[in-house]
This record gives sequence, structure tokens and C-alpha cells, in this order.
Amino acid sequence: MEGIVIKSTGSWYRVRTTSGEETECKLKGKFRIKGIKTTSPVAVGDHVVFEKPPGDNVGLITEIKPRHNHIIRKSIKLSKVSHIIAANIDLAVLVVTIKNPLTSPGFIDRFLVTAEAYHINAALIFNKIDIYGEKEMARLDELAAIYENAGYPCLSVSALKGENIQQVKALIKDKVCLFSGISGVGKSALVNAIQPGLKIKTGNISYYHSRGKHTTTYPEMHPLSFGGYIIDTPGIREFGLVDFRKEEIAERFPEMRRYMHQCQFNNCTHIHEPNCAVKKAVENGEIPLSRYNSYLKIVNDDYLEKEKWEWE
Repeated sequence: MEGIVIKSTGSWYRVRTTSGEETECKLKGKFRIKGIKTTSPVAVGDHVVFEKPPGDNVGLITEIKPRHNHIIRKSIKLSKVSHIIAANIDLAVLVVTIKNPLTSPGFIDRFLVTAEAYHINAALIFNKIDIYGEKEMARLDELAAIYENAGYPCLSVSALKGENIQQVKALIKDKVCLFSGISGVGKSALVNAIQPGLKIKTGNISYYHSRGKHTTTYPEMHPLSFGGYIIDTPGIREFGLVDFRKEEIAERFPEMRRYMHQCQFNNCTHIHEPNCAVKKAVENGEIPLSRYNSYLKIVNDDYLEKEKWEWE
């Protein structure tokens, strides 16, 4: 039988067939994904082949179908090992908040760079607009303009009030969508608003630390009644790229891609070289300074050599 992995705990996997039947499965033998050293070879979103021995309710996964993409973070406990968050994603959605808690632009940019690196389309959803005053809404509009200019769809919603949820549904319809964000942005509440009845556990903000409390333990894929799936992920506090070279960073900023091939030097770092088209575009306001500063921070802070990205 064939199906899609909708939940993974690292040792057990829930597989859903096209008919909607769900089976708890384990791996049959050992699997190795070529070129990737991971905590588990099977991820949510994987298409697998499994068998059910006669008289046994537990399925055995015998084959993992080829992936068209996947997204990885480094394992928190094992620095040399990566953790596949999900596979076969059509859209990576980052849920963002301006306050309670604040999602830093640096974190947004790192998420988008990650999505670009793994060839996944991305979008931003700004949540909690019901609690924002004029200052926060002005900041939201400023950020949305920056990221829409880069080519990322941006929506403003209130999961609590149900505001603009239909826009979100239109964005994700018939797609496999990964929902992510730092803890406390209302990601699970938003998923519940999109698909009532899921009853995903939500938590409160820890006001002492201005951070959210983890409510999602394992990535889980939920079918949508209007078509597609949502992959709900644990709130990310540590995030990193794997097998990524500094020379590739500029390629992961769409605004920079528009200009970088006009530079005088083919190996331009867009930092100190003369006749750099990227720097000129920054000076002319064609590339937002905040995005260029994120690029500099990523390149200059030796972040590729770090074992993890810190939550900000």
C-alpha cells in the first residue's frame, strides 16, 4: 500500500492512504537517504510504501518515494546531525507577529533564505492584528511592503477574531503547506481558525520572557476540507542551514538576484568590490537596507560555522 506520512515521532509514523485510511507504522530495517545524515530518515510529507502483515495492526514502511524537496534544521541535541522538518512542501508559511512576541526581521530573513535554499515557495502571515495600535500597524505595512517587493505574498490576519481567514484559505488551497513561526505567534490558533474541528492545542505567552510556550511537540500534517494539507510544526527557537556555502547566500535574496549578475566581478561578494550592482541598488533604494543588512549579518557573523541560529 502507498500513503503519505502525516505524523512522525521519530520512531512511529502515521500514514494516510488516498482513501483516507490511517495506519500506525514502523520502519522495516534501516534506511539511509543519500547525502543526508538525519535523526530520522522519514519525515512528515514523505510518500511511502508500506505493508501490513496478516493479523497485525502495525504497518511496516518498506520504501520512501523520492522527494521533490525538503526543509531541514540542525538537530538541537546532536550538532553534527540534521533534522528533516518536512518533505514535499508546496508552500512554506511563516506566521509573524509585531509584538507579544516580536518576530525579528532577522528571523524572518533566515526563514526565507532557508526556503529559497531548499527551493520552496514562501509566504508571510502577520497575525494578531486585533491587538495592534497605529504604531504596530505602520510597522506591519512597512514590513509587508519590503517582502512583497521581494516576491513573497503577505497577509494580515487575526486568528482570534477570524479576520481575513478566507484570504489564507485561498492562498493555501490544494497545497501542502508548512506552517512555522517562533513560539507564541498564534500558529496553532490560526490553523484551528482555518480548519475548525482540528482542536490543535494552543498556549499562552510567557510574559516574563515575552516568548511563547511550545504547544506542538511533533510536526503533524492535517488534511484540509477545502483541499490540501497543513503541516503544523513545533515553534522554532533554533534554526539552521545544512551544507550551505557563503557564496550562495546572495542567490537566496530575490532582490539581490535581480542585480547581482550586473556586477563587474563574477565572484562579487557585494560587500567591498567596486562597481557592485547590488550595492548601487541599495544606495538607490531598490534593495531595502534592512534586507541588505540581514545579508551582511548572515555572511559576516560566521553563521554558517555556528551549530545553530539563536532565537531572537
